[in-house]
Amino acid sequence: MKVSHLGHSEIQVPDLEVSKRFFNEVLGLTVSYEDGDRVYLRAWQDFEHHTMILTKGPERGVGHLSFRVSDPGDLEEFANHFEGTGVDHQVVPAGTEEGQGEAVRFTTPGGIPMELYWEMESFQTNDPEMASPFPSFPQKTPLMGVVPRRVDHVNVIVNDVVAEQEWLTENLGILHRYYTENDEGVRTGSWMSVTNQSHDIALMHNQNQDGGLLHHPAYFLDSPDDLLRATTVIPQYGGRIEWGPGMHATSGARFLYFMEPGGNRIEIWTGGMMIFAPDWKPIRWDPEVANIGFNLWATLPRRPSLPTAAAPTPCWAAARRTPLKAPSLRAVVVTPDDGAFRCSRRSAITNPSSLHSRSS
Repeated sequence: MKVSHLGHSEIQVPDLEVSKRFFNEVLGLTVSYEDGDRVYLRAWQDFEHHTMILTKGPERGVGHLSFRVSDPGDLEEFANHFEGTGVDHQVVPAGTEEGQGEAVRFTTPGGIPMELYWEMESFQTNDPEMASPFPSFPQKTPLMGVVPRRVDHVNVIVNDVVAEQEWLTENLGILHRYYTENDEGVRTGSWMSVTNQSHDIALMHNQNQDGGLLHHPAYFLDSPDDLLRATTVIPQYGGRIEWGPGMHATSGARFLYFMEPGGNRIEIWTGGMMIFAPDWKPIRWDPEVANIGFNLWATLPRRPSLPTAAAPTPCWAAARRTPLKAPSLRAVVVTPDDGAFRCSRRSAITNPSSLHSRSS
C-alpha cells in the first residue's frame, strides 16, 4: 500500500479566464476540460486527463495535491488505514473531479491537503490538428508557449520537516532522498520521491511557524535552452519572475520560479539527478554547503526569504485548525499578514452533500 506518482495540483485563482490564458498560451499547457468554475490542464506528454486544475476563487490558494496509488485496492486500504489511525478524511465520489474516479482526501499532520486516487482517464483527442502521428505522444508538441513536457513535482512548507517527512514515508511510502540542516540542527528541507526522480515532493521549513503552505507545483522542460527562452517569454505576457534562472546543487537541476497572474508561484526546471538504487540512503547537506545546495549559481531571488514569502495556503483544509468534515467543508483562502499568508473562512467551494465523510 503506497502511492505510485504525483498526479496533479489544484490551485485557486481570482480571475479564471486570465490565469487560463496564461497557463494555456504562455506556459503552453493544454486545456483538457473546463466548466464554469474550473479549468483542467496538462503538459503535452502528460498521459493522464489533467495535471493541473485552476479553480475560481476570491484569492489565490491551493485546493489539494494529488497522488495516484499503486493498485486498485490501495484506495480502500488507505481509507481504512486513515480511519484506524485517526486521520480525518473524505471519500470523494467518482466524477466529482472531471476524468477521475473515487478519491480519498485528507490533511497531513503538517497541514497539507492531499488526495489519493486510482482511476483516471487517459488524455485522448480526435482533433486532427492536435493528434500526433507518434503513438508515444498523447498529442502534438504545441507550437505556442514555454511548452513543458510533463508535470514534475510539488514543494510545500511545514512547521516540522522531520515529522512531516517521517509521516509521509510511514503512511504513503514516499522515500526520503536528501535533506538540509542549519547551524542549530533544524532540518530546513527534505526531498522525497516514489519514482526515480530526485523528488516528487519537497518539504521546506516554515520560518514563521504558521502551518502548512504550498510553495509551488513544477513542470519539466527538455533543455536549458528552453529554460532561457522561458525567462524571456514569461515576463512579457503577464508572469513575474521571482528567482532564476539558477541551479540547485542538491538535485543538479536548473530552475526558474515565477508568479502566474493569479499570484500562485510556479517552477519550471530541467535536468537533475535520477535515483535507481533500491537501498538508497538519504544524503545530508550540512550547514556549510546547504546554501550552495539551494543556490549554486548565486542567483538571488528578487524577494527576500523565498522559502516562506507569500506562499499560497490550503483553501479547503488548514491543518488541524479546520477539521475535514463534510458538513462544515468551507473554502479557506489566503490574506496577507506580515509577508506570509494566513487562513480566513469564506463560503463553501465544494458541495458537502457530494462527499462521504469518514473519520475516527
